[in-house]
Amino acid sequence: MTAPNTSARTAPTGGLARAGRIFVQAALLCGLWVAADALVRTAHLPVPGGVVGLVLLLALLFCGGVTPRWVKAGADWLLSDMLLFFIPAAVAAVQYGGLFRADGWRLALVVIGGTLMVMVAVAFAVDQAARLERRLALRRVHHARQARHAA
Repeated sequence: MTAPNTSARTAPTGGLARAGRIFVQAALLCGLWVAADALVRTAHLPVPGGVVGLVLLLALLFCGGVTPRWVKAGADWLLSDMLLFFIPAAVAAVQYGGLFRADGWRLALVVIGGTLMVMVAVAFAVDQAARLERRLALRRVHHARQARHAA
């Protein structure tokens, strides 16, 4: 009699653990958004709660309060299914056909202009982050060389 295949028995458990981790991480990210949204509403801030939540998450990632592995699986899942979040907006847009026929060119202009502004802002932010990263790396190398020469 042969031994049962143990890999077949552990695979569903591993998948269940991964699904649980994804659920918990996505719930924590959503909880951060809810907390940030409540903060925005309470403080009457002129920015969306999602933006404040992203800034808070970024600050937590930079200061080490949260490590990327604690949110990666949940964030990957949310990003992979992001198109589903736009279905209600698309359905709502279909209900306003007359508005699109009357002012469609203006709406298209706003969408194209907004998209271009976002693309430029993201390119600028990525460029600045890359420059900062290079400066920090050069500073670390410089400090390491100074430490070797001092020793």
